[in-house]
Amino acid sequence: MKKPDLADLTAFAAIVAQRSFRKAADELGLSPSTLSHMMQVLEQNMGVRLLHRTTRSVAPTEAGERLVTRLRPLLRDLDLALEDVNEFRDRPSGILRINTSEPAARLLLERVVPTFLARYPEMSLDLATENRLVDIVAGGFDAGIRLGEALPQDMIAVRFGGEARFVAVASPGYLAGRRTPQTPDDLKDHECIRFRLPSGKFFRWEFARSGQEIALEVPGSLTLDHLGLMAESAARGLGIAYVSVSVAQPYLDQGKLVLVLGEWCPLIPGLFLYYPGNRHVPLGLRAFIDVLKEAE
Repeated sequence: MKKPDLADLTAFAAIVAQRSFRKAADELGLSPSTLSHMMQVLEQNMGVRLLHRTTRSVAPTEAGERLVTRLRPLLRDLDLALEDVNEFRDRPSGILRINTSEPAARLLLERVVPTFLARYPEMSLDLATENRLVDIVAGGFDAGIRLGEALPQDMIAVRFGGEARFVAVASPGYLAGRRTPQTPDDLKDHECIRFRLPSGKFFRWEFARSGQEIALEVPGSLTLDHLGLMAESAARGLGIAYVSVSVAQPYLDQGKLVLVLGEWCPLIPGLFLYYPGNRHVPLGLRAFIDVLKEAE
């Protein structure tokens, strides 16, 4: 067996993490064809097949899974070693990878990112927006951003952006000629635009008033997996949507949407940046947190 080089092993770990040659190539700044050739050379040098490839997906073989399990902590230790050297620099440099949702990313782009990049020109910021919770450690992220009620355990959290609120909204046109819901139970008589979670389950609409809490799996003919599309669909009169105020606000300001059951939609803990508490905090992440706190 010919000993593989670090670049090939790093590329292999990226492919397994992304489950995609294209996404891994984008992350590494390489072409998919170059990455595919690297994996062919790696497998030839090691004398064992590491990846199952199809036209639509890629997954590690049993040997590949065993290799990447051993590789992950080694690559993390390498990153930490390089970061230790970075501590001797006057200013942070490198790439900061953060996993978040699209609405949170928009808030960051408005309040935090311009200042961070201007203040630290040697830093690069990689924001990955997904509609699902991910393991930020396994995914190779330095930090994640989510609502407080969805934070993973054993993480250090930094709050920003204030409290949040999810609201039910509908267009005036949809409500015309219909009885406006007065309680959450009235939603059973309406077309609700449902949100499907990555797990395949429907997101339950949560309401609270005077100490009473209700969580409903609402009826509806339209199901989406993107909050922005839900608000847009509601504005088109397709039903009642349940989205964050930040997503609905542009339509509310234009009069294309109105609140439904507003008194049943209280404030909830807002957004938090979180990162593992048992790992060294990179200098770039510390700098980002400082800017985040300034934006409060």
